[in-house]
Amino acid sequence: MKNKITIIVLTTFLMLTILIACDSSAKKVENARENVQTSKENVTTAQDDLNQAVKDSAYEYQTFKKESEDRIRKYELNIAELKNKIAKEKIEGKTQYQKTVNDLEQKTADLKRNLNEYKVENKDKWEAFKIKFNRNMDDLGKSITNFFSSEKSVNIRN
Repeated sequence: MKNKITIIVLTTFLMLTILIACDSSAKKVENARENVQTSKENVTTAQDDLNQAVKDSAYEYQTFKKESEDRIRKYELNIAELKNKIAKEKIEGKTQYQKTVNDLEQKTADLKRNLNEYKVENKDKWEAFKIKFNRNMDDLGKSITNFFSSEKSVNIRN
């Protein structure tokens, strides 16, 4: 009889252990499903964020490019005006003025080429490019302005 009770107790214990283990597996499966669903939602959100960032970056680049092209066109017009003034006037050192204008034209062409060849890579490189490009554009603008206002150019102004 003692053996029968021991067998019944052991069998009951074994059945409870199996039931608990099965229940735990079912909970694990349910938790795994929830985790997968949450992960899918996170991936979707991250993908949406990435798509928006790409759109914003492309828009920012296009805006920057258009504004820069407008500035370059303005500089090209100023340089053409300088060339006309130099060509019309009879001044000393005309070749030096023409050399300076040619240098300005070359700088303008280099800026235009750099702008058209730039490929957007990452945010840090983009920011570095913008800073350097804007500094070069500002320097070119100052050179053109100084050409008009410097003492050397007083002789070619009307």
